[in-house]
Amino acid sequence: MGACFSNQIKTDIASSTWLSSKFMSREGSKGSASATSFTHTLRTDGEILKNANLKSFTLSELKSATRSFRPDSMVGEGGFGCVFKGWIDETSLSPSRPGTGIVIAVKRLNQEGLQGHREWLAEINYLGQLDHPNLVKLIGYCLEEEQRLLVYEFMPRGSLENHLFRRGIFFQPISWNTRVRMALGAARGLAFLHNAQPQVIYRDFKASNILLDSNYNAKLSDFGLARDGPEGDNSHVSTRVVGTQGYAAPEYVATGHLSAKSDVYSFGVVLLELLSGRRAIDKNQPVGEHNLVDWARPYLTNKRRLLRVMDPRLQGQYSLTRALKIALVALDCISIDSKVRPTMNDVVKTLEEFHVQKETPKEQQSLQPSNESNNKKSPQAVNYPRPSIM
Repeated sequence: MGACFSNQIKTDIASSTWLSSKFMSREGSKGSASATSFTHTLRTDGEILKNANLKSFTLSELKSATRSFRPDSMVGEGGFGCVFKGWIDETSLSPSRPGTGIVIAVKRLNQEGLQGHREWLAEINYLGQLDHPNLVKLIGYCLEEEQRLLVYEFMPRGSLENHLFRRGIFFQPISWNTRVRMALGAARGLAFLHNAQPQVIYRDFKASNILLDSNYNAKLSDFGLARDGPEGDNSHVSTRVVGTQGYAAPEYVATGHLSAKSDVYSFGVVLLELLSGRRAIDKNQPVGEHNLVDWARPYLTNKRRLLRVMDPRLQGQYSLTRALKIALVALDCISIDSKVRPTMNDVVKTLEEFHVQKETPKEQQSLQPSNESNNKKSPQAVNYPRPSIM
């Protein structure tokens, strides 16, 4: 198919993976699908994962499924490479005619890209064993003629990033209720990873890695940077710092100390994106508003100030009382002190309560955005329920 990256795309990807361009090796990594740990089934040369849950495709099969990786079959591209749409038979998983069988997404490793074999293996090691409604399903892989490919269920709505930040008269903004539902789905996916044995830390939680099915259900994708969490009495694991600017927890950036609370911080950033319709880092915003967390944090403590943060496209769809409660969840998640951040179990329980509550959007009509400067008043606490195993 030829190279699918232009120089500009490579530059964009390099900036988005600002923290590091290389994946830190998963020392002693095991991965997990449930409360029971599993053992890696790699060949001794570390090249191919033999996993009963995955199909080993031939390159010829994937060429047939994607119409030889034709340009009009390409549906996306990223740090890993290009993504192509294809079709396979539901029973045999063999290639089928376009429009018949199961729709799949085939990611093809770009040999000159910023991600490589280690990320490819990490994706297989984790998604090949993990199974949850809020994780994208990995169907199989291919390693042939130096080609490395991954085969997933197809997510027809694309990424949360595309829906949240698109602008134009032809694009309808995501509704408030859908945003809350997306946040809950993504939170459930992270909570599942954090409850696994051994624990899995996602490490690159961001809007572009949250994919949406036909009903806008959120699923986590791209596990190339995931790794196992601390074991025993250890509070963290030490790694090379990788991730995306604006989403990475400050203590992780400063020290390389990684824990599940690092993912919680990233979730808080995405929750702010859902509330505001703004990107985590946006140089197009006015001076002083480039970093979403730094700008929004002082406005998350009361209803009137919160209106400065809320996406104006959502006007009339939500009650400020409920929006404030969700904003306070985000505020707790982005706490500088990782120890006081909630667990993802806490977040899921709280968002579940908000999800079933009936909206009373009329409340916000009596309030207007405030021009106050930063309010130093301490934020009110959110009463999280006790954690529970999912």
